[in-house]
Amino acid sequence: MSHPGLDAAIAAECAGLGLDVPAVAVPALSAYAASLWAWNERLNLTRHTDVETFVSRDVADAVAIVPHLARGERVLDVGTGGGVPGVLLSILRPDLRVELAESVAKKARAVTEIVREAGLGVQVHAGAAQSLVASRPTGPNRFDTLVVRAVAPLGKLLGWFGPISEAYGRMLVVKGPRWEEERDDARFRGLTRQVTIRAVASWPIRGRDNESVLVEIQRRASS
Repeated sequence: MSHPGLDAAIAAECAGLGLDVPAVAVPALSAYAASLWAWNERLNLTRHTDVETFVSRDVADAVAIVPHLARGERVLDVGTGGGVPGVLLSILRPDLRVELAESVAKKARAVTEIVREAGLGVQVHAGAAQSLVASRPTGPNRFDTLVVRAVAPLGKLLGWFGPISEAYGRMLVVKGPRWEEERDDARFRGLTRQVTIRAVASWPIRGRDNESVLVEIQRRASS
């Protein structure tokens, strides 16, 4: 199903914010948004239910992540909820091999239907991302990057994925301006001994006096 009015609105909003979104990606973005919003009436998947917030928050976050992903990377969206940012990354970068993980069964079923309705070939896994990652420690299906947004504090993420840090390449986590407090708390709890944590990008949040920060977590090189 085409959404010409929504296509035009999303394209205009992206242009107004100066977001680097290829024109060819806009129909898929609008198909996804339309399906997401329809499902959201039955199940709370997102608070970004209009073009302005969808583009300024969800699309903007995905656009900020894109430059930090190499061509052909295998990416897992951890705790995807309604599909952000994983679905958007798959649309903006068709070369990526994106999969989604969601531990809440009803949300996993919903996002499976959303990507099907939008005509997107993105695989959805129902269950804990840690188990999926641990099951692929080597070989062509090993995850290069785990992307995480609005799932848990850094300390909790490190508790989940620190013990299996050899099974994946790195994490890219979208955080707010107070991410350093979470890092310091994780360091105090002894959770950062085997990893490096650094901010690799930041971008303003429209309508708020703060910014989003992209944090990279990577296993320390063996000495």
